[in-house]
Amino acid sequence: MKTMKERMDESILVCVYYGPNGERLIQRGCKIANMLNCPLYILTVDPKRFDDLDAEKTNYITRWKELAEQHSAEAFILKDNEKRPVHQVIAEVAREKHVTQIIIGQTAQSRWEQIAKGSIINSLLREIPFVDLHIISVARYLKNPDKHYDKGIRAYLIKEDDHYRIIFKHTKDVEYEGIFFKELGTDFNNGIFKFIKGTETLQVHVDENIVKSLTNVEMDTTIEDEDDYL
Repeated sequence: MKTMKERMDESILVCVYYGPNGERLIQRGCKIANMLNCPLYILTVDPKRFDDLDAEKTNYITRWKELAEQHSAEAFILKDNEKRPVHQVIAEVAREKHVTQIIIGQTAQSRWEQIAKGSIINSLLREIPFVDLHIISVARYLKNPDKHYDKGIRAYLIKEDDHYRIIFKHTKDVEYEGIFFKELGTDFNNGIFKFIKGTETLQVHVDENIVKSLTNVEMDTTIEDEDDYL
């Protein structure tokens, strides 16, 4: 049963997209909404119809709905079959729900795409200039019930035959840039590499410097806020 929110002059909207960072955004939104004792909404936007989404994406949506229920969010909002630009949809929902603060993950656009098309963040600032935006980067701390990891460090993937190799210095051969979480207690570079591919945030296994597949790793992870380490 939802409790009555006292601060109706504030309202939080969390915008999530597929990938392990979505849950972290929701956790951050819940923390702020609880501090302010105000309504919380969770939004995702997809150009495809819900019935056309693959199993991985529907699993993400199911999990987000569960989190919305657990944290007594006012609503989980799915805008599927949506052909408009994402920033227009976000702005429309923000106006409808009288949102005062928006939480969004770092953009998956490259710098060149931002220059050519304009970033989602800049577009939102133009559409709804009086809403506060919280931009959350990919987490640099990662915990797992079975394994623990060092603080994430910047790393890169280069292609080698049928696999990728992780390196720690940028070269012209780099295909992906991301964060490497090394498993504690190992002398080799074993762990998780987290990066953005297209519009999704993925995390893949690294085994002695090698990534055999760019298949997303489903992990029962807890992503910790960097605030806890300040």
